[in-house]
Amino acid sequence: MDYEKKFMRKAIALSVENIKKGGGPFGAVIVKDGKIIATGVNRVTANTDPTAHAEVNAIRKAAKRLGTFDLAGCEIYTSCEPCPMCLGAVYWAHLDKMYYGNTKNDARDIGFDDSFIYDEIDLNPEHRRVETTQLLPDEAIIAFQAWVNTEDKIEY
Repeated sequence: MDYEKKFMRKAIALSVENIKKGGGPFGAVIVKDGKIIATGVNRVTANTDPTAHAEVNAIRKAAKRLGTFDLAGCEIYTSCEPCPMCLGAVYWAHLDKMYYGNTKNDARDIGFDDSFIYDEIDLNPEHRRVETTQLLPDEAIIAFQAWVNTEDKIEY
């Protein structure tokens, strides 16, 4: 458990350092075979990118460094329990394990409240805050049919 604490302390240190650099209080570290392969911090405001969360940035760097979208065999250490977007990214990246420091309730208490997104996910599209309308499904399905019929596709 000592090596896990070391990596979590690195994620926490990144979150603290990032505040001094004009970013949000979030840091993440991705580890493979006991070695840090990527780090990320929250750069939403600095990069004017709403997806530039620490976990997403770390996942992007790790995937690039390893040359794969499949990060099985890796662990992520994040200074805070991930938001819905980042949690989705953790699953899509196939990370083996996740450790976090602060909880989503701790984040809510300092103004980072993601609960509305969790609530929205559970709603039928017609009841969500963002007006949602399905359009041209008969045309859109063509891409899915092509995908199903592609023999040399790389599934993920």
